[in-house]
Amino acid sequence: MINLSAQPVQTNSTNIRQKNTQTWQKILSQSVTNPEELLKILGLNTDLLPGAIAGHQQFQVRVPHTYIARIEHGNSEDPLLRQVLPLGVELDNVAGFSTDPLGEQPKNSHRGILHKYNSRLILMPGQLCGINCRFCFRRHFPYEDNKLNKEEWQSAFDYIGNDTSLSEIILSGGDPLSQNDLRLAWIVEELAKIPHLKRLRVHTRMPIVIPQRVTDEMLSWLTGTRLQPIVVVHCNHPNEIDEDVVKAMNNMSSKGVQLLNQSTLLKGVNDSPEVLASLSDKLFSCGVMPYYLHLFDRVQGAAHFEVDEEQARKLIGEMSNLCSGYLVPKLARDNSGTQSKTIVAPLYRNKENQTEETTKLISTSNS
Repeated sequence: MINLSAQPVQTNSTNIRQKNTQTWQKILSQSVTNPEELLKILGLNTDLLPGAIAGHQQFQVRVPHTYIARIEHGNSEDPLLRQVLPLGVELDNVAGFSTDPLGEQPKNSHRGILHKYNSRLILMPGQLCGINCRFCFRRHFPYEDNKLNKEEWQSAFDYIGNDTSLSEIILSGGDPLSQNDLRLAWIVEELAKIPHLKRLRVHTRMPIVIPQRVTDEMLSWLTGTRLQPIVVVHCNHPNEIDEDVVKAMNNMSSKGVQLLNQSTLLKGVNDSPEVLASLSDKLFSCGVMPYYLHLFDRVQGAAHFEVDEEQARKLIGEMSNLCSGYLVPKLARDNSGTQSKTIVAPLYRNKENQTEETTKLISTSNS
């Protein structure tokens, strides 16, 4: 049994100190959590307030000032604002939308773990995110039921250690990088003791919304074990990438971290081939490979973001005409109950400007 009260002992985490983490933690703690304050900062019409308050009561606003600074003042249609501003339509009960669109709760049989796919599972260090995206497919997830006490952390490690089919652990849930480095260093070091694990993958939006989160302390635990580190960031629009984000990405890639990006296709945010091409170009320029463009997960409260599948296939086809093939992310859908994501084929246009079916086949991806 691991003594959690004394952890970590004589490991890399003993070198982790709080001296350089106050900046990002302060930014996180000072995030805007009131819709009226958000509208005021951005000089937006108070006519938006009733809907914003209604949506906020269902799913709380959380936006760091580092992200607000990239939103155009006075523009209620700004694509970054649309991702964070609550609307009254979020209260609509829309047929076909669910509070658990990916059917994750049956896969949550062990506290703190989602085991949906073969060879890998999701481990949830905490429930907080650096930003509350209005389209979040886990906006209704029972995070309170997944907090781990000392004994439950040991049980989670035992679960992983007893399943020799696992080769990769994904830190996700709430944003794992919202947790402090001491805690994360200990978790990663315990995982590295499990011999059949090869890779550590971190799914995070923090380097995008609070790029100051990428510190020497973070890079120490991320790259300080035998596990191969992969960071999958979530960036939806090129305007999300500023100089600080570029610096954060360069810091990670210089330490040998494999960087990938996944985006969600969102109506009114990035549903144009030009925006998607620009996003891929900016990502690649700072060392991030475009990975997935997710079709919208049909979560209740966010139906207004959905782009239909045929339009999405056309967008990817048109994007392919604007940039190199390696900059085109895989269009994917995450279906409840499947063993992997479903890759959706693009639709291309011929010389007569008519769409052509490349294939109706929808393949799978081991992600």
